[in-house]
Amino acid sequence: MKRGLITALLLWALHAQAADRVVIGMQLEPPILDPTANPAAAISEILYGNVFEGLVQFAGDGSVVPRLAASWDISDGGLTYLFHLRHGVHFHDGSVFDSAIVKFSLDRAREPGSVNPQKSRLAKIRAVDIVDPYTVRILLDQRSGGLLQSLAWGAFVMVSPRSAAANAVQPIGTGPFRFSEWRRGDSVTLVRNAEYWGTLGRLGEVTFKFIADPTAAYAALMAGDVDAFSNYPAPESFPQFAADQRFEVFAGTTEMETVLALNERVPPLGNLGVRRAISYALDRRAIIDGAMYGYGTPIGSHFPPRNPAYLDLTGVYPHDAAKAKALLAAAGYAHGFSLTLKLPPPSYARRGGEIVAAELAQIGIHVAIENLEWAQWLDQVFTRHDFDMSIVGHAEPMDYDIYARDDYYFGYSNPEFKALIAALDDTVDAERRRVLLQQIQRKLAEDAVNGFLFQYPRLDIWNRHLQGLEFDNVLGVVDLSRAHYDGAAGARRSVGNDADAARPHALRIAGGVSSAAALVLCIFVARRFGGAYLAGRVSVLVVTLLAATAIVFVIVQVVPGDPVRYMMGLQADPGAVAATRHQLGLDIAPAQRYFRWIGGLLHGDFGRSFTYRIPVGELIAERLQVSLPLAVFALLLSTAIAFPIGLISAARRGRTSDLVLTSGLQLGLAIPNFWLGMLLVMLFAVGLHWVSAGGFPGWDAGFAAGLKALTLPAIALAMPQAAILARVLRGALIDTLHEDYIRTARAKGAGEWQVLRRHALPNALVPVLTIVGMQFSFLLAGGVIIENVFFLPGLGRLVFQAIVQRDLIVVQSVVIVLVFAVVTVTFLVDLSYVLANPRLRTPGAA
Repeated sequence: MKRGLITALLLWALHAQAADRVVIGMQLEPPILDPTANPAAAISEILYGNVFEGLVQFAGDGSVVPRLAASWDISDGGLTYLFHLRHGVHFHDGSVFDSAIVKFSLDRAREPGSVNPQKSRLAKIRAVDIVDPYTVRILLDQRSGGLLQSLAWGAFVMVSPRSAAANAVQPIGTGPFRFSEWRRGDSVTLVRNAEYWGTLGRLGEVTFKFIADPTAAYAALMAGDVDAFSNYPAPESFPQFAADQRFEVFAGTTEMETVLALNERVPPLGNLGVRRAISYALDRRAIIDGAMYGYGTPIGSHFPPRNPAYLDLTGVYPHDAAKAKALLAAAGYAHGFSLTLKLPPPSYARRGGEIVAAELAQIGIHVAIENLEWAQWLDQVFTRHDFDMSIVGHAEPMDYDIYARDDYYFGYSNPEFKALIAALDDTVDAERRRVLLQQIQRKLAEDAVNGFLFQYPRLDIWNRHLQGLEFDNVLGVVDLSRAHYDGAAGARRSVGNDADAARPHALRIAGGVSSAAALVLCIFVARRFGGAYLAGRVSVLVVTLLAATAIVFVIVQVVPGDPVRYMMGLQADPGAVAATRHQLGLDIAPAQRYFRWIGGLLHGDFGRSFTYRIPVGELIAERLQVSLPLAVFALLLSTAIAFPIGLISAARRGRTSDLVLTSGLQLGLAIPNFWLGMLLVMLFAVGLHWVSAGGFPGWDAGFAAGLKALTLPAIALAMPQAAILARVLRGALIDTLHEDYIRTARAKGAGEWQVLRRHALPNALVPVLTIVGMQFSFLLAGGVIIENVFFLPGLGRLVFQAIVQRDLIVVQSVVIVLVFAVVTVTFLVDLSYVLANPRLRTPGAA
């Protein structure tokens, strides 16, 4: 009886612990964790309202409601705002929230050297005054009708002077959850704030897991590795989850207006008749069906349908190809013309671009599509305005004011529209603002400034037992405040972050052993061939590395794309962009940056990442904890598979078994490793539930857990490499078997296997060792696709992200590390030849 009771209690405790923890998948990783320094949507998605809070916040319909400010008064004709603060609010580090915090936060955001991306929204503030410890007065030089809405943005959350400088990596706010851990490239973990001023959260721990690949996102949900997925990236499989009783789904809308951007600086597009013709040519529903599999809301202007002031203007330009042709003819383009359509990477743009090009071709506009990476798009389209058309989503709330900027990439400039924006900013009357917002929508539609396509959808999926999780809000936040598992929730597999095992120093141990082995090898070679020979080989290695630093630096510098513009987003304040560029040292001459980087390398300092704002050496060390063991594991597997197959195939050459084995090798070469990886996930994770679909729990979860997480990726990487290695070994062995010393060994009575093992294999190892060395270098950073399939935070994924984000210092440093690895491995392989082949043990042969 006692044993049964104890067992029941243990099961209940495990169940309660599992139900207290939630893993939420999301596609994008935040570059930093400070919303006051970077506008990335992923920052607010995780932290706004959960860790950080503002004076006010958006309600679901876009109106403003209290948060840290209990109430406010507006007086003096809209020039004075008096905020009454909540009592008993503390930051996670114990700091008291009061008027001094509000003054510090707002003054910090609007100071001249601020890197706050939205600082221009506070430009009309004259002063922030402390009335008493819990009352703050904001004085304006001019009325700012959108001030309350601006204060609801993530850029203006409240921060403490004690912790503000470190918020990028260690965020400290006042919200219902505290920051616990950021495993870069993998996850961010939050834990419940037991001292929260409001209603306590019901979840004890929440982990946000970063899964960029849509197929991997599907597998993670089906395998139960994540309890929910925010902004699910694969609309094509969304209906499957909607029909699955294990899940709940939400198909809503976002603040992102997806538009066919038209450059009015280009002569045909500067003609209003041409722009209206393009609007008539667009079939929004066909674009939504083709690009988003039916998910999305058609729009007729640049304004979100969820807003109470929204006007449905989709009827202004219904799809009518005949009318579009007539308008083109009236504008003087009866025979059409040609345009380019430059598309950024998102699938909605690429798929939508094909449909738009086909629809415009029907009215005589011939479209040439150019696919760009994000950094190229920002450089060519957004910055230099070198484009005709593009498709892009504008995600910032209330961003209709971009059409009042003469230097914006659309090239639209209209005094009447600017007057409407100015009038909107000059009033705080709710009804007057509603009227003006509707006039703004009509003006944009009448002028056909862009082809307004659809409001981007929000697709969310979660376990049906997970209750109270909110996604439908203006800033796209995953609201955890009321989330909890119901009583029917089952225990979910551990993600491995709560292990008691101490973090092993695996990299240091492996590095020490490898260094010792390399040193022994070098000593052996020096004793055998002399120190001059070894010094010559080392000098070649050093010269190669120095040449590589210069080549890599020059290549990285000439690649188009501004890293600061990529980081700060489309709507970032120009002053904040300039301040960030200075802060990162990008405003100095390239030559000076190069020598500063080289000087740092000589001292073991790789510099600081532009994106993550931490030392690059830390990033590389973190990612090597995944990539190095994965590469070694895959190499051992491929070698273990290749050697028996190569030996058997060579021994039985020409026989049926040789034919079967060589056919298998052909198959191994033909199957792409990413396809094999997905097949393994579907079988062992989704189907059998033996392993997780991906992710890496960290070595602190224990050696067995880490090895288990790397097994499927290692198999997927190893199989093609094993096929290559086996073919090389088979060929080398067969060539060796024709040598005279092999015939001599046979004549002395040696059996076939003895001949292979003792005589042929040592002499066939030279080309095999070369292949093994090349394979290790490839596996160390060439597994970026596999890392995406299994959402592993490895070195290949890091360098891929850095290239996309134009994090130049990371790209330079990782490439140099890889060059060093390749050169060193090649150097050691060359030296090891003398161990593999006795005939090379003379200086002349070497």
